[in-house]
Amino acid sequence: MKKWILITAATFLTLLTLLLAVGLWAYQQTQVFGRTALALESPQELQLGHGTSFHRLGQELQQRGWLQYDWRWKMLGKLQPQLTAIRSGLYEVLPQDTPESLLQKLVAGDEKRFTLTLVEGKTISEWRQYLQQLPHLQQSPQPFLLVLQQQGDDSAKAEGKFFPDTYQYRAGTELTTLLTQSYHKMQQELQAVWNERDQGLPLESPYELLILASIIEKETGKAEERRLISAVFINRLRKGMRLQTDPTVIYGMGDAFNGNITRKDLLQETPFNTYRIHGLPPTPIAAPGRESLMAAAHPEAVNYLYFVSRNDGSHVFSATLAEHNRAVDRYQRRKK
Repeated sequence: MKKWILITAATFLTLLTLLLAVGLWAYQQTQVFGRTALALESPQELQLGHGTSFHRLGQELQQRGWLQYDWRWKMLGKLQPQLTAIRSGLYEVLPQDTPESLLQKLVAGDEKRFTLTLVEGKTISEWRQYLQQLPHLQQSPQPFLLVLQQQGDDSAKAEGKFFPDTYQYRAGTELTTLLTQSYHKMQQELQAVWNERDQGLPLESPYELLILASIIEKETGKAEERRLISAVFINRLRKGMRLQTDPTVIYGMGDAFNGNITRKDLLQETPFNTYRIHGLPPTPIAAPGRESLMAAAHPEAVNYLYFVSRNDGSHVFSATLAEHNRAVDRYQRRKK
């Protein structure tokens, strides 16, 4: 009896040792499995629907060929149950991701981010074409006008009212959500610049400053010239001179503009033809950035009334018509 008990105890210890060895081996294998990079060569998107389980995820990853769905995946969930609380969404899976790092990403809800960049100097029409090409963004008809309506802006004049910047979004985000951020940012930037503007400017409202800033944005080829160009327009407004700026004419022509402005175009009666109207056009002609807003609020203290392009992005500035004509002859008519 005593001998049988000893044999039983020895057998039990042997089995226990074997089980412990197997358990340690399984644990080590699971650790290695969880920290080994997934089998993919480039970043991939992974869409998880609502209610996707931990085990269904493992099966999908195997179907994609990224890992082998076996007992190690299941044990990983047992050993680290916090990794099983995965969240739905669209995620970016990187070649360096491991099962553990991927699960941490899914548990944290660290979804893939996309960027929307509204480029300064562009029109609403140009932005609209760009926005239609962006992935995973919920589009709406007339999104700019919809935002104006939602913000209580019943002017129906969207041009220039959205701040050009880069905005991040997740898959399924409403475009109007991002445009609302852009609208509020322009309101904040514009009001801040208006509050700090130079005194005595011939501008009656923040909106007029916005219009002027949009013209400066379109006329500027070199950043350091913004305040000089602003000074020319401010000086002209003070003297009651027409602005005579081509970008406003082009904007007023719309789709009729084919790359060239003719004498006939300059004689056309449109609200944006600053060769025919006095003062500012009725709306901005593009989206100005903060630097152009600042230039409109703080023009250079010079007496220039004219400028002409050197055809390299820079301009020659003149205080008199005679000086300006000589610059035009040299740089536009190529007369020595």
